[in-house]
Amino acid sequence: MDTTDIFLYAGYLLVILGAIFALLMPLFKSFDNPKSLLKTVLGVVLIGGLFFVAFSLADGEVAPKYAADPFNITETGSKTVGGVLITVYALFILAIVGIVITEITKLFK
Repeated sequence: MDTTDIFLYAGYLLVILGAIFALLMPLFKSFDNPKSLLKTVLGVVLIGGLFFVAFSLADGEVAPKYAADPFNITETGSKTVGGVLITVYALFILAIVGIVITEITKLFK
């Protein structure tokens, strides 16, 4: 085993541990204030609803070169990717609108 391999595996381990702690630590903290967990659940449900709408709007058409080996993309896979992209676009637009509204309200304060 090469030294590079050791550092790659150590990096993978640290990323996995970081992801686990990033998910679990807010949950442990929310036990002190359960109302904060309700806001988080509401946010996750809203994003899930947005994804459902985006998935419904997405086109499931697959180009012939992607339907064959090695890609094997199905109609559902295509709709899922399209739904994720539409969700990301919508969240990006909402973030930009939120930033603009915040800056405008700061001007008038």
